[in-house]
Amino acid sequence: MYMGRGRSSMLARLAACVLAAFFALQPATASALEFQSIIQAASSYHNADAHLEALYRTALLDTGRQATIAADGTTYVKTGDIPAEWLRDSSAQARPYLYFAKSDPQVRSLLHGIIARQAKYLQVDPYANAFTLEYRVWEQKFELDSLAYPIILAWNYWKATGDKSIFTGDESLALDKTLDTMQREQDHPRNSRYTHKEMVDQRGRPVGYTGMIWSGFRPSDDACYFNFLIPSNMMAVVALGDMSEIERDVYHNLIKAHQDKSLEQEVQKGIQTYGLLSTPNYGYIYAYEVDGLGDAVFTDDANIPSLLSAPYIGYLKSSDKYYQSTRRFLLSADNPTYYTGSRARGIGSQHTADHWVWPLALIMEGMTATSSTEQRDVVNELIASDPGDHKLHESFDPNDPSKFTRVDFGWPNALFSEYMMTAFGGVPEIPMGDSTDLEYLAR
Repeated sequence: MYMGRGRSSMLARLAACVLAAFFALQPATASALEFQSIIQAASSYHNADAHLEALYRTALLDTGRQATIAADGTTYVKTGDIPAEWLRDSSAQARPYLYFAKSDPQVRSLLHGIIARQAKYLQVDPYANAFTLEYRVWEQKFELDSLAYPIILAWNYWKATGDKSIFTGDESLALDKTLDTMQREQDHPRNSRYTHKEMVDQRGRPVGYTGMIWSGFRPSDDACYFNFLIPSNMMAVVALGDMSEIERDVYHNLIKAHQDKSLEQEVQKGIQTYGLLSTPNYGYIYAYEVDGLGDAVFTDDANIPSLLSAPYIGYLKSSDKYYQSTRRFLLSADNPTYYTGSRARGIGSQHTADHWVWPLALIMEGMTATSSTEQRDVVNELIASDPGDHKLHESFDPNDPSKFTRVDFGWPNALFSEYMMTAFGGVPEIPMGDSTDLEYLAR
């Protein structure tokens, strides 16, 4: 564990260590919960395609299977076959249950506990991306999206239920940690002392100042090539808007609300100035990563936030002309991470083997589709990816889906259940932020 991060004080570091030590002493026992509304929704789902019916039922129940109530009353959600909780994954795994939270107190309690635990994680170490049940750091890969996801989940819960009780002193401290870390990483070379052995020279490649927030790692947990990761900065813009509203309307702190809004504007300006670039065949599209010095990577990764997911995370509308140009590039052979096989085609990740497709990217293609034909095609490819256990996995060989990674991976199953509800079940999509709040930032 590295020591020191720019302006953070010795007292703050000591407090974080004491907090982590206290949580580590808590008993590691946990008890499972049952959610009758979720069970009922799964059992009542019927489809003429028995394979799809089984896939959806398994997916909807999966988060409940991964979640346990810890001894301190918080909710721990493991990622699946790895005994740790990722801030990103657990937030995504919780999202489909937001649909049941208003009417089911058990589900509200589950989500309340997830948010409470994430607030504690952010206090222990805002540079970590994954933790154990005992609040120990599992991985300390600084991923900007890992700060954004818990904020958005808390905002989502508030808007879905009207319940403000999640906004405790712990949550306020977590918001402070998030803002402080984002501000520090705006100027990583001058203000940050974060290092990691998997990055180039442990510090990452040189960058210029852009107004965006530096990230060490992608949502795939792979080191960034250039450290201004555009999709994660898009998500940060949405999260900062949510933070500003929470500070203003819940904590009634206008100073912090203004700080959040100012940073949101700076990051948005950086994205539009440095991240939207001209290409020969597609016109202006969003780059995946830039360094602020004139270099850029044009690709995408299956893990979310991705460029493909920009409308889903609430950054822009799917009809946005620059998004549509970007999407055409991403779903073409010109994108180096777009793969085609005899059973499926879609976006993969450097995290897994070349030419393997990720269900996460397939689902996101469906969630951002503008035609019912494309939505149904995605479902057919997801069905084809099932090796027989009625689960969605991390990645698979598009020519032979019996070859796959991650036996148990909660995130794609949660996302699939959300997709089925919104695309085919008549359920409205859950916004990640107030889209009207971004209108003043439009180009």
